[in-house]
Amino acid sequence: MNYLAHAYLSFDQEEVLVGNFIGDFVKGKMIHTFPQGITDGIHLHRAIDKFTDNHPLVKAGQTYLRPKYGRYATVITDIYFDYFLGKNWESYSDLPLDVFVANTFSSIQKYEQLLPERFLGMFEWMRKDNWLIRYSTIAGIKASLTGLSRRTKFESKMDEAHHTLLEREDEFQVIFFAFFEDLETFAREKLIQIQESHGGHQA
Repeated sequence: MNYLAHAYLSFDQEEVLVGNFIGDFVKGKMIHTFPQGITDGIHLHRAIDKFTDNHPLVKAGQTYLRPKYGRYATVITDIYFDYFLGKNWESYSDLPLDVFVANTFSSIQKYEQLLPERFLGMFEWMRKDNWLIRYSTIAGIKASLTGLSRRTKFESKMDEAHHTLLEREDEFQVIFFAFFEDLETFAREKLIQIQESHGGHQA
């Protein structure tokens, strides 16, 4: 999943949110340098990604994408899902999206001194260009995918992937709603399991 989903699936626990955000940037023994709550979030991030990659509905959605986008289908579905989450935000949260995003950025900034430099470089652009709000529009998805396409080692055609979203938006939205219900249940239960393993259950 992409960043908006990881933020939402932190269930209003600040340190879990931070860990959930930086999960892709923490390698090896680095995980042992963080407070327990952030470590829990890193473990949750990895569990969410694994669950997503192996979910049959996600794989079904990617069959639409693989003929044209190949290995980049997984990246594209992650971004599509943030689009649907942002677009349908009122179905998931009583808090307006802009307020939720502002709170998310504020929480992460509190822990800047602890966070990997590679993450902080990316986070600066995320705040400047307001990625989490941008994901909820087709124009924002186009900009995000175009930016990613410029940074890929091989030709990805991701700069064209917003067209596929427009063409198959109804199918992908059905997939998203069904999959995200499963994912939210999994993430909530997984976080409890992680926290109970060291006696820190909060959810």
